[in-house]
Amino acid sequence: MMQKDPEKLTPQALWHSALGLLSRRDHSRLELAQKLRLRQFDQALIEAALDKLVEQQWLCDARFARVQVRQHVFKRHGPMRIRMELKRKGVAEALIEQALEEEETDWFSLAKDCYQARFRNSDISDIKDKAKRVRYLQSRGFNSDQVRYALEE
Repeated sequence: MMQKDPEKLTPQALWHSALGLLSRRDHSRLELAQKLRLRQFDQALIEAALDKLVEQQWLCDARFARVQVRQHVFKRHGPMRIRMELKRKGVAEALIEQALEEEETDWFSLAKDCYQARFRNSDISDIKDKAKRVRYLQSRGFNSDQVRYALEE
């Protein structure tokens, strides 16, 4: 990676970069900090800018978590996968749980919808086929009870 000109790494340039990133989509605090670090801004400047963005409510992990949960539900992802993705993006456990509760999704029904969309009600031919279907639902983030419910006829 090429070194940037230190004169271009000003607080104003940092602020402009942060706002540019946030104008495209919401980010978690950790995610935004990582992207700004990749642009070679000073860590102390990044933290100060992030604090100001939070104070002005342009950066909010709770809002980010709610939006991400909605998007993942739309993609038919289960709660375990959503938790893992949000943790990876640096969202606090309490905010993840709050966002999942606020969504009020019937995870069992979503697992069944996901299963039916993928397998179109075709019959399970053998134990290998059943295992494949179970692995598919587990990879989508559904727990064993939800998978069992989805596989029931």
